[in-house]
Amino acid sequence: MSSNIQAKAKEVAKEDYEKAKVIISDAVRSGAYLYPFRGVAYFLTHKSLWKPFSCRILPVLGLTAGVFASMFFFTYLPQLAILVFVNGPLAVFTTVLLILNESSTLVNIISRNFLLQDALLDTFDGTLVARNATEIVSEGRQLRTGNDPIGRLGKIIKSPFEKFTPKALLRYIMYLPLNFIPVVGTVVFILLQGRTRGASVHGRYFQLKGWSSSQQRDWLERHIGPYTTFGTIATILEMVPVLSMFFAFTNTVGAALWAADIEQRNTQMTQGTAPNLRESAKKAE
Repeated sequence: MSSNIQAKAKEVAKEDYEKAKVIISDAVRSGAYLYPFRGVAYFLTHKSLWKPFSCRILPVLGLTAGVFASMFFFTYLPQLAILVFVNGPLAVFTTVLLILNESSTLVNIISRNFLLQDALLDTFDGTLVARNATEIVSEGRQLRTGNDPIGRLGKIIKSPFEKFTPKALLRYIMYLPLNFIPVVGTVVFILLQGRTRGASVHGRYFQLKGWSSSQQRDWLERHIGPYTTFGTIATILEMVPVLSMFFAFTNTVGAALWAADIEQRNTQMTQGTAPNLRESAKKAE
């Protein structure tokens, strides 16, 4: 009996290992983890994309400062008192990470729904125009003539990004208890947040492509590694106090650069993944 259980456990472990190999291989080969950093470089070197950012900087900076200051002032000690029982001395650091994540989530919810939605939409579309992906942008909005990518953006034909949903908030609250697990729990929590974030970074791109929900879901499932790595790095960057708004825009630029590259190549982003790894994963399923 025990030998059967042990054999079954080994079989399950092997299956999970093969799936993990495919996910990691896809993530590495796609180069998706580089796009948040490419977004920073591209944004800083293309002043034509700064207009949506500069128009929103003051109200969002005020919101960011207020949220971060309030969260640290009112919730640091209560959360530290709880985490110290499970994390010991490391609670001083894990509590800071938790509050940074909570604060950035609150800023994202408020700003993306009430302050930044149009600005981020213009940044995404403007980046695609700057990369000469005008054909796909024209599927979602009218385009004017000219050299300024933001200035060329006209009336929106298709509605913008999907807003923060109650399901996403519920999922975030469900994952919060992971922070009670020393170090590893916080890392897993950020990775899960990254996976959720990654699934939404190309919402506008899918909309411009005219993809159905099932098409989007299929694409994301087949490229879970690249989107998780992008989303995780984007989440970590937006946890930086004061600079969270800046990184929200650069991450949007990075996502648009990624989408433009996918369009130009017109191929699967992880086409180079070793066939034997994919075959092993299929067998494991």
